[in-house]
Amino acid sequence: MSADRRRELGLFLRSRRERLTPAEAGLPHTSRRRTPGLRREELAVLAGISATWYTYLEQGRDVRASGQVLRALAAALGLDPSEEDHLLLLAGHTPAPPREAEAVSPEIAAVPGLLGDSPAYVAGATYDVLSHNDAAARLFENLDAAGWNLARWTFAFEEARRVVVDWEPEARHLLARLRTLAGRHPGDERFTALVGELHEVSPEVRDWWPRQEVRAQRLAGRKRLRHPGTGPVDYAYTAFHPAERPDQTLVIYSDPKPF
Repeated sequence: MSADRRRELGLFLRSRRERLTPAEAGLPHTSRRRTPGLRREELAVLAGISATWYTYLEQGRDVRASGQVLRALAAALGLDPSEEDHLLLLAGHTPAPPREAEAVSPEIAAVPGLLGDSPAYVAGATYDVLSHNDAAARLFENLDAAGWNLARWTFAFEEARRVVVDWEPEARHLLARLRTLAGRHPGDERFTALVGELHEVSPEVRDWWPRQEVRAQRLAGRKRLRHPGTGPVDYAYTAFHPAERPDQTLVIYSDPKPF
């Protein structure tokens, strides 16, 4: 495992340790604590491992954790499934999917155009819009100026803050999802370049990225968007992953309701 990868693993473990309170971990309250969250020694006891060895892991030293130990840490930290998967990926225990050139099949690319007035698009692993219909182009105002990249549009363009009514939670979810996807493609320059660019243009990214947040894909729900032509609309959305391209997502907005 590379030094950068070990450092990312250590930062992720530390961020999750510091957010977990003694009460949440079932430990007694003590009045004097010089660190947020759990101490390293406390977490090591909960996970049933050596405190010294855990310290080395968090410090990014050249030690390797077994899958059993990592799952014990995940349980002690109360990680959700997405976070546990991310931990395993960082530690090199879950094989990353093979790196492929970002391309969309003609059959999938044609789907948005079949949906008429329902905004629809196909996004790639780094949030490049690989296919879209006219309704999506109208809804996501000025997305073309962002190079048809939803992450860049979200953080670098004022139109995104106007169109996405609940901008902050939606933007945080997108960034956490981007970290999750980056974890599946270690060393992929597409992610490195995009994350570096987002850091340059967005103070929110500079604040949120070090928090090590990861998220699973939301496959359905409702989202409040401000359509440039019709005003605020509450859309139902559904997301699908093509079987042979699990990092690509077909997103369809339907059932628009004014609010």
